[in-house]
Amino acid sequence: MITVHHLGVSQSERVVWLCEELGIPYALKRYDRDTTTRMAPPEYRALHPMGIAPVISDGDVVLAESGAILEYLMARYGGGRLSVESDQANFPEYLFWFHFANGTLMPSEMGSLIANFLGLKEGNPIIAMLKARSERAFRLVEKRLEGVAYFAGKDFTAADIMMLFPLTTMRAFVQKDLTAFPNIRAYLKRIGARPAYQRAMQKGDPGMPPKLD
Repeated sequence: MITVHHLGVSQSERVVWLCEELGIPYALKRYDRDTTTRMAPPEYRALHPMGIAPVISDGDVVLAESGAILEYLMARYGGGRLSVESDQANFPEYLFWFHFANGTLMPSEMGSLIANFLGLKEGNPIIAMLKARSERAFRLVEKRLEGVAYFAGKDFTAADIMMLFPLTTMRAFVQKDLTAFPNIRAYLKRIGARPAYQRAMQKGDPGMPPKLD
């Protein structure tokens, strides 16, 4: 049995969601953040040498990194569902957005979070650079969703599961006004209507309304 070690309000929501979408049996073990530091508790950090979320255990396998976990679960238990084969026309788009989530979008928002922790003020060149990077990233996302329902095209895929966290839950840590991004807001409504997403969020973070607007 796969165990999803879910740290509250974290990227591990992606793993719970994928399991719900694919109907993969799993045991959910929830961990609460430290009330003072808002970091993972010691027992969570002990799961993997990196001490970060998400983590799954599957027999002798202990795996971290949400992208790696999603690929592992799809390949081993999902029959490749929610992925895109390399010979399909939309494979490059799927690949790009799957990796854009943690390769570009998350770092741009995490940079702002760190800058806030350091107390950097408006007008600081680092703040200006981070804001410009974030704006470029969100504009690119908005443009992509102008003519397609999902990031890989007409069908929902794991690229959407990867991309959603920085558009939603990450905004619990770094505020982002989506007023200027109507395509993103419409997309979030589509995702929010998915039963598997609703189940995943209720199981993983009960009582926390998803940031879908």
